[in-house]
Amino acid sequence: VQLQASGGGLVQAGESLRLSCTASGLIFSINDMAWYRQAPGKQRDVVAVVTTGSSVRYADSVEGRFTISRDNAKNTVILQMNSLKPEDTAMYYCNAYPSRSLWGQGTQVTVSS
Repeated sequence: VQLQASGGGLVQAGESLRLSCTASGLIFSINDMAWYRQAPGKQRDVVAVVTTGSSVRYADSVEGRFTISRDNAKNTVILQMNSLKPEDTAMYYCNAYPSRSLWGQGTQVTVSS
């Protein structure tokens, strides 16, 4: 399984970023997918989940600001992040949900105040 995340960067508080992740080596369409994030010194947490039927759910901390979506034809999962806050600063990863043991490199999101 390969999970290639991209789209991170350095932004100011209140700005937006769009993360993209392409998965290969798994049957994408039959897996629930999720975005996770890990800040330095903290555990990796689930940020958002999109099911095979495109139902979505979010961590309380990002509800109303982040939107997850998927494109099964492109094996891609997207995370649109609006109204970013400094506490959103973390390395962001995508993976199946529940997660598989192999993780991609992730993409760094840094939000300055």
